[in-house]
Formats: sequence, C-alpha cells, structure tokens
Amino acid sequence: MSFPADVQTVVVGGGIVGCSTAYHLAKMGRTDVLVLEQGKLTSGTTWHAAGLVGQLRPNRNMTQMSKYGIELYAGLEAQTGLATGWKQCGSVNVARTAERMQVLKKQTAMASAFGVECHLISPQEAGALYPLMRTDDLQGAIWLPGDGKVNPSDLCMSLAKGARQRGVQIVEGVEVTGVVTKDGAVVGLRTTRGDIRCEVVVNCAGQWARQFGTLAGVNVPLFSAEHFYIVTGKIDGVHPNLPVMRDPDGYIYYKEEVGGLVMGGFEPHAKPWKVDPIPSTFQFELLDEDWDQFEPLMQNALHRTPCLETAEIKMLLNGPESFTPDGNFILGEAPELRNYFVCAGFNSAGIANSGGAGRLMAEWIMGGEPSTDLWDVDIRRFSAFTGNRRALAERTGETLGLHYAMRWPRQELETARPLRTSPLYDVLLSQGAEFGSKNGWERVNYFRPDLQARPAYGLSKPAWLPWVIEEQQATRQAVALYDQSSFSKLLLQGRDALAVLQRLCANDIDAPVNKMVYTAMLNARGGFESDLTVIRQTPDRHGDRFLIVTGSAQTVRDLDWISRHIDTDEHAVLSDVSAQYCVLSVMGPKARELLARVSPDDLSPAALKFSWTAMIDLGFARVRAARMSYVGGPGFELYVPVEMTRHVYQTLRQAGTDLGLRDAGYFALDALRVEQGRRAWGAELGPDENPWEAGLSYAVKLDKASDFIGRAALLANKDQPLRKKLVTLVFESAGDYAWGGESILLGDQPVGEITSVGWSPLAGSCVALGYLRGDAANRAHAGTVASVSLWGDPVPVRLHERWPV
Repeated sequence: MSFPADVQTVVVGGGIVGCSTAYHLAKMGRTDVLVLEQGKLTSGTTWHAAGLVGQLRPNRNMTQMSKYGIELYAGLEAQTGLATGWKQCGSVNVARTAERMQVLKKQTAMASAFGVECHLISPQEAGALYPLMRTDDLQGAIWLPGDGKVNPSDLCMSLAKGARQRGVQIVEGVEVTGVVTKDGAVVGLRTTRGDIRCEVVVNCAGQWARQFGTLAGVNVPLFSAEHFYIVTGKIDGVHPNLPVMRDPDGYIYYKEEVGGLVMGGFEPHAKPWKVDPIPSTFQFELLDEDWDQFEPLMQNALHRTPCLETAEIKMLLNGPESFTPDGNFILGEAPELRNYFVCAGFNSAGIANSGGAGRLMAEWIMGGEPSTDLWDVDIRRFSAFTGNRRALAERTGETLGLHYAMRWPRQELETARPLRTSPLYDVLLSQGAEFGSKNGWERVNYFRPDLQARPAYGLSKPAWLPWVIEEQQATRQAVALYDQSSFSKLLLQGRDALAVLQRLCANDIDAPVNKMVYTAMLNARGGFESDLTVIRQTPDRHGDRFLIVTGSAQTVRDLDWISRHIDTDEHAVLSDVSAQYCVLSVMGPKARELLARVSPDDLSPAALKFSWTAMIDLGFARVRAARMSYVGGPGFELYVPVEMTRHVYQTLRQAGTDLGLRDAGYFALDALRVEQGRRAWGAELGPDENPWEAGLSYAVKLDKASDFIGRAALLANKDQPLRKKLVTLVFESAGDYAWGGESILLGDQPVGEITSVGWSPLAGSCVALGYLRGDAANRAHAGTVASVSLWGDPVPVRLHERWPV
C-alpha cells in the first residue's frame, strides 16, 4: 500500500492498546487514522501477555472502564469475524491470611456498589470451583463469575480488523524517528519511510513509550521489568472453563491454556530490565530464563497446586513489561506538547484494560478533555523529575512487587526517596518526623515521640493514632506548626492576568490587593478541574500579579489547565514558583498570641480579616501572613522565602514553648479538615463533581460580570435534583476504624462511598466525608441513620453537620 503523506491522527504502536485506540477513534467517526508499528502487530509485549481479564478496580470509574472492556471482547468476534479467545470462565481470588480476607470482604462490598457480580465463598467452595487447589490453609475467597480470559494476539488482531473495516490504515515495519512541532503543538512525524503531516499523535508505544516520548520532549515515566510465567503440559482435571485463580498472598496467578496451566506472578523484589534504549528490533523476543528470580513464585505455586510437582514444564517465559512509578496507567494529552497523547504504562494489565482505555483515549482526543474523572491515570500527575531512569529502575523493582502484595492503608512507597525536601527536613527528621511523599515532596505524616520506632502497617486502629491525637489537640487547644511547603505555588502576571482568571475561575477574582479568594476551576460539564486560592498581589509595571496556591499533587495539572486557556493574543505569563516559597501554618487558638511575640505588626481580626493577607516582619524576615485555616478555627498561613524558612521556624519554636506549641503532620491536618467538612481535590472534588453536589455554592459567583468555563452547565443543573451529595458521617462506635473507600448503606442498599475519613477527638470516633448517590442524595439529611460496610460488616453511622471550633 502507498505510504500516506498527510493524515489527521497517527497512532504510534501496533500492540493491543494502539489497535484499541484506533478502533475506537474510527468507531466514533474519526477514520483518517494511521497506525504505525515498528515491527509486526503484537510483536512488542502483547504477544506474550498472559491474557487475564478482570473487572474490579480500586474505584468506580476504573471499574466501569474494565467492565466495558469485557463487553467489547465478548462481542468483538461477531463484528469482525476474527476470534478473540474470550472465555467467561470467572475468577477465584483466595486469601491465606485474616487481613487478606478482610480486604476481600471490602472488595465484595465495593463490587456490589460498582455493579460487579462478586460472591464471598468458603475455602471448600473455592476448592469446588478450582479442584487443583489446596484449601486447608485458606481463610476464604471471592468468586467473580463475569471475569475471564482472552488470547492477546487474537484479540489485538480482531481490534485491528475492526479498525480497518472502518477505514483506519495500519502500516507495519515503520519506525518513527522524530516528531515535528510548531508553536507548541505536534504537526508531523519523521519515519523510516518519509515524513508525515498530522494533527494528532498518540503514543501507544508500550515499553518504548518513554524513549519515544523523549523525541518530542514528553515525559512518559515507565520502566521495563523482567516478568515471568511457566507453561505446563496437559494436566488431569484442567479444562477450558477452569476459572482464573489468583493467590495474592503467594504472589501468583493461574489460567488454563491448551489443557495445561499458565502460572505466573509478581515476585516481591522484581528485576528491572536495565536496557536503555530498548532496541527497535526487539520483536517477538524473550529474555533468558531466570529460575532463581522465579523461585519464590514457584515454591508458592507448588504449595498451592501440588499437581505442579509432576507436571511437565514446557518453558519459563521471561518477557519484559513496563511499569510506572505508582502502579497506574498513563493516559492523556502531554502537558509539554499540544495534540500529543499518551496511552501506555499498563503495569502488566494492558490486555484487561486496553478496551476501556482505548475508548477513553478516543473520547479525550475527540472531545478535547476526558469524559470522566481519570486523575488516577492522568499523565499530568507526574512532574518532569519522574523521568529519571535510575529512580524509575529502583521504583519498578518495588511497584511490580506490590502488584499482588498486601497494600496497607496509608502505605508509603520507599524507593527513590528522599528527593524534594523543605529546608526543615533534617530538623523535623531529628525530632521524630515520619515522612510520606507527595509529588516527590517529603511531607511529615506524624511525629514519633522520643524517636520511637515506626509502627507496623495494619488494618485496625493504628498504633500512631495517640500521637496524632496529641497533635490534633494541640491544634484545637493551643497552637500547632505545620510545614506545608509542598503546596504548589504558581504566579500569573501580566496585563491580561485578571481576564484569564475570571474566565477560568467560578468565583470573582477581581478582589482588592492582598485579598485571598477560594475558587473552583471548572470544566465545561461544571466539574472541578481544580480548587485553589488566589492572592492578588501588588501590581508591577507589567500588570496584575496573582499568587495561585493549589495542592501538592496538582502542579503540572494546574499549570497545564491554566496555560492552555491563555489565548495567544493575551499578555499573561504563568510561572511555577513552588520551590521559591515555603508555607508554615500556625494553627490554633494561641496562634495570634504566638505571632504577636515575634512580629510587631497588628494581626488582630480587625486589622487582618479572614481570607486577607499582609506582608509582615517576623523575626528578621519579611513574610506574607494569611488569616486562613484549612483545619477550621483560628490560624495563619505564612508564605516564607525558602532561604528564610529555617530562621522563621526557629523563631516560632523559641517563642512558643510556654504556649504549648508543637509540630504536627498531615495525618492530623487531614483528620481535622475532615472533621470540619473541608474538601480536598482528588478526594471530594474532581472532574465528575460540581459545586452544588460538593456543597461549595459559596465559592461560585454566577452573577459576576464575566462568563467562566462551566457556568452554563451550573445554570442548567442548579435547580435540578442532585446526582450525588457530599455528606459528613459520624461513626457511632469508637471501636470502628475506617480508612476510606468503604461503601455507605441505607438499609442494606449501597448508596455511595466514603471519600475521606479520620479520627475526631471531638466526636470520640471516626468522622468521614462521602457522597450519597441517586435518590439518597436528595432525601438524606443531618440525623439520618445509615451504616458503612467496614471490612464487609455494616457498622452504624449518622449524618452530621460539622462542629464549631
């Protein structure tokens, strides 16, 4: 066939993800699509994938994505005439430990809420479904009858045929060697068969996606690891309808293949494949066997399925697959380059999720923004530093191992740390700080009194809770000091800066100098693209200046969202100044008394009202003080030049000893904000929630002089019944400790999920925020009795208003 010189959309990569993306683009009406594959279709990693297909994912949107994939695979052969190997054989997931069984019970409740058929079963019932399995050491299992398996190569070929039937061109044996850009957007590609003009590029290059991204200056943080499974000869009792079986405590999985078994897994300490760059000629190739690396999985498999002791082992397959720093996929338009999309990094789950991911990718390309909340997999969650190859290699050794390992609540990843630190890192470390990580920033979770050892992770009430309660009590009764330097801080300045923000923000940003405005930035559907505060600063000769303060994880996302909405003829410059300023939050009833000891400026409520800021002297430094408290009650945020932060901290510590001043961390901060009903982006707020549903109508000014993105959608649904409603829940029993994600029940019906939860000293129990959906959103109210499914068992809660502090 002739090689096109001009095409609307080019998909780079002919594996299952690329073919799914092309198929869905064509299905939605975009047929001027070209798929380029450097080798043959499936020749990268698709051909050696195991082909397990499950439905249940950690949240509602990702589960819906996976469910769609199963629907697609079940009907694709009828569309294309090519078999996919799809078989709905179901899956059995077993638990060896009591803790794993608790997790399976929670997953069963989630499945019910998400519309996935899932049953708790006994070890004996699990054995009846999977007779090859030893069950005497099991606590129980779950059975998902809608799960199944496919033949990955056949499925990919069927998607490719479906794309071709709708007009997509697929060309094999073509390597892309360069990306042509103009004015910050992709306009073409250079290939081994000539240049191509195009409007959109989709990077579906699999384990080559990172090095292909570098051709365009796009960060795609993934790294390959050696990944193993064995293939056996025929085994008595193995038949085509044998379910998929997973034993996550043994890190292993099984599926039937040609009367035998495929058994593989995710060993706790993985082996990164340190080949860089990966040759383009690595096609239909495998790596050498490594039985030493595979031994932990083999030993666990011999224990779980003794039939392997005498089975013929045909091969140990070692095929590299790519993994990301947090174990989630990478989807979306690259923030570095317009019209350059990425769909990669599937962490050995590409077969199961390529159908749904391809559709989401096509919707994003066609619609200009995602059709639903995809933050967990959005490429903009990664900052540029995540492309460091040494860090990626170390992190891949960890994240592959966590694929089946027990994931404890609030478990922190350990590798490639510390990286980004505030000037107080070593000081706080010496005082017993236990750090977590957010967007590479080391942030204090809590302090260990007397440098006690870090408690072990668990599912019940945590051993660190008494320490966090002391930090909470200091915040409520005296004064506490929080290092919140990881806040993202953006500076927008120029003649048209105000016009840009008025167009982007739902609140009125045309406020006096030094005023702090809390606002939403909305999408066209009226959902939250971000929530943030904007401080209007003294203008300079170039025009207005606004300091935008947003969440630690949202730096790239908010930079991208604001930047893409600055018109080419507007004079407005956006800069990331996060590393130039630290934020020290002084919270509690004695906060003003403490500041009065170190600053001559008047910080009384009359002189500095709530949500106002002022430049003040503090010790020898000049800082911006904002009367603001994320935890509720009195407090100040201090914006401090980074080079003065240690001095300001030491000055505050020395002055506050007799006031009961103590350092506090994010676990206390989070629990206190939940208690006061303060929302957090990524938990209570996201692209699928609007201000009416989130109870944030006060931050919306529908009648402001200028129009803003999302205003039409808000007007349209303002007086309509709510789809969902954010509520506060108080647990009735002090013995019930929740972690988040639990189902909310009215009667025995799931009506929503908990989004955030923490311990409240005021309530003497856990307090949670969560969304009620459907009819419950419009009839439940403060005082309504409900329950929460806690590790599968209902526990009583009541809807509540927040407490005054």
